[in-house]
Amino acid sequence: MRNSISTLCTLFCLAAFLLPARAQNNPYGIDDDCYRHLMAADRLVGKEGFAEQNDSLLQAALAKKDTKAETLYYVEHLRNLTATPDVEDLQVLAAYDLLKQVARDLGYEQYFYQSYQTTKNYFFNKGQRIKAMELIQEMQRTAAAEGSDYGMWVSEKELASFYQIFGAGSFTREHLRELIRIHESSDDPTIRRQSICQSYLDYAASFAPDIDSVKIYVDKAWACARNATDTVRCNRDYAKIAAIAGDAATYRRYRDACLGSGNPQAIGRYTPAMFEVIDQLLAGTYDYESKKAIRLPAENARVVGCVAETLGRHLVAESVKDYCLVTRENDTGRLLEMNLTEMDARYGNYMLEASLAEKSRQVERNTRWIMALVAILLLAGLLFMYFRFRAQKKTLEKDKRMIADLRAANEKARIADEAKTRFLQNMTHELRTPLNAITGFSQLLALPDGMFPAEEKEEFSQHIINNTNMLTMLMDDIMHTSAMDAGGYKVTVGESECGQICRNAISNSEHRLQPGVELKFLPEMDLPFPLRTDPLRVQQILTNLLTNACKHTASGEIRLGCSLKETPGMLTFSVEDTGPGIPADQAERIFERFVKLNEFVQGTGLGLSICREIAGKLGGRVWLDTAYAGGARFLFTLPLE
Repeated sequence: MRNSISTLCTLFCLAAFLLPARAQNNPYGIDDDCYRHLMAADRLVGKEGFAEQNDSLLQAALAKKDTKAETLYYVEHLRNLTATPDVEDLQVLAAYDLLKQVARDLGYEQYFYQSYQTTKNYFFNKGQRIKAMELIQEMQRTAAAEGSDYGMWVSEKELASFYQIFGAGSFTREHLRELIRIHESSDDPTIRRQSICQSYLDYAASFAPDIDSVKIYVDKAWACARNATDTVRCNRDYAKIAAIAGDAATYRRYRDACLGSGNPQAIGRYTPAMFEVIDQLLAGTYDYESKKAIRLPAENARVVGCVAETLGRHLVAESVKDYCLVTRENDTGRLLEMNLTEMDARYGNYMLEASLAEKSRQVERNTRWIMALVAILLLAGLLFMYFRFRAQKKTLEKDKRMIADLRAANEKARIADEAKTRFLQNMTHELRTPLNAITGFSQLLALPDGMFPAEEKEEFSQHIINNTNMLTMLMDDIMHTSAMDAGGYKVTVGESECGQICRNAISNSEHRLQPGVELKFLPEMDLPFPLRTDPLRVQQILTNLLTNACKHTASGEIRLGCSLKETPGMLTFSVEDTGPGIPADQAERIFERFVKLNEFVQGTGLGLSICREIAGKLGGRVWLDTAYAGGARFLFTLPLE
């Protein structure tokens, strides 16, 4: 009996020594000593002394054999880097990869996906929105490939938050719907521990404030509220619903419950100001003229607008709608400009990295050649000296050619980079001009009736249509160029008629004529004239040539002609104008991409390049008649057979 007790005691002591430390009473479920080091390190994130304290956490985790505490060491390391000013992106990405690897090896799925979230926040706060979105999408692909409910839940949560920041209601709603579906259907314990209340409230906020779906999802949020914060937010949204319905008593009850909670984080920064305006509207004391400068975030402003509409304060409601529209357009414009800037910077980095990689490969190749030559010399001795000198001479000649090729390649890269820069600058300007015009005239049309006569409103509408057509033309040029580069631009040959093609091109272009300029069609043959070609591509070339003429012809006339005599065996189209003309030494340069001789004329510099490429696919060609005086004359020939 005594021997059995002794054996049991020995086994118990051995198990206590070999097994990892038992999780203690703390939120992370790790050893209490490790938890103490973790909290100390967490307080020093982004400050002096963090590294020493975090190292203490790692040492304690290893000593206690606490793998979760060990993983949290890498979590804190990544958080500290993202909170440190002037840290290099490569350092953050290295810590991100390390945390993913450790979390995967030790089996902590939550911290594996937390690495994506922390790194995404770092790039988002630096203004690199595209990089942040790429990380979210990478996390979503990984979760889908592994069938991880938790990973998909986190991905949908991040995507919903991303789109919510920029006011993209439909995208926000789509991802919140999927987030709620995963939460309701998943058995993952980590997901089940999370409160779904805020997700229901966010989903309700993605709708217009005055529709029934809002009340349905606020009721769902109330039914699953777990804490005081959830309750305060539900009271806040119930107050909005009651105010929009015109139920003042219910509104005040929920408003008082919300504001009296003493929880400013749950109430929201702008909620008291919104309640103040609603109180004044309900009391009939809101003075539009004296308080029209009040500005709230779009979500709160839309609620005020709905309340004003319910109470018959239509002037206030219209003002709020206009403000929300302008705010959304401004946010969209800023996002587009930020994305263009980021794309430009990233393109420059890619070009630099490619250049450095190419040089590195060249050095490696040269090194291998030299080592091979040295080995041959050592083995062959004096007998092969002649071959050595001969091989060295060939190598030098090859190096000269490679250097010449590198210089030519660098020059092409420089020219391409300059063209890219000009293109981005031009596109930013070209897109902003019609967008500003569309926004401005749209705002004028949205003003109350009676401020402008019908004739002026018709003129505003025409301006919007013209600028919309201009945007369409810019986008078409870019899409056509992209399709040609990708080999996806095809022609479809069929029976057509020359006169009809010309008349269609004139119809597409005549609205671009400047005041006082005439557009004439002067065929030098009997019409109708049957033609076997792709009529849409021929019409596209003629439309581009006529549009160019309209841009550069301020007075006089533009003439579209077609002839069988000018070029034997070919059908020749001609577009002549009385504009400033084009210097003969620029006759070929104008057909290069992104080339604009006059930077003050709208366009991408792609139209003539597209014309020449389409003409080549049709078996014809387009060129400038340098002998023509008194303007510019472009010729376009097509084979009759």
